[in-house]
Amino acid sequence: MSEIPGDLKFLKSHEWARVEGNGRVTVGISDHAQGLLGDLVYVELPEVGADAKAGEQIAVVESVKAASDVYSPVSGKVVEVNSALADKPETINEDAYGDGWMFVVELSNKDELNDLLEPDDYAEGLDDEDN
Repeated sequence: MSEIPGDLKFLKSHEWARVEGNGRVTVGISDHAQGLLGDLVYVELPEVGADAKAGEQIAVVESVKAASDVYSPVSGKVVEVNSALADKPETINEDAYGDGWMFVVELSNKDELNDLLEPDDYAEGLDDEDN
């Protein structure tokens, strides 16, 4: 399993959030999640301008095995999407925490960040799953 970057926060459903300094949060799925899904073949991203609500489905990733909903870790407005994933969804498999980011939300409620898991807590949850 790859190292979990220390600057991320997580949902139990394997989405990550990286807080940028400008009130924006970049979102993707964890390396663990992409590993469970296998080779991704399609990504359905939200529209720029869409409202994201914490804990609600906002995107879909499809692999050769299954389709999986992606939930937004925070509420706000989608201000950017990683359109490169339309042509290369496998980027998420290759670099889940880097070039495989999915979308950026302009945060509307900073307090929601306190509800997300710290990297160590997320990793501990993964260990529990494996046992």
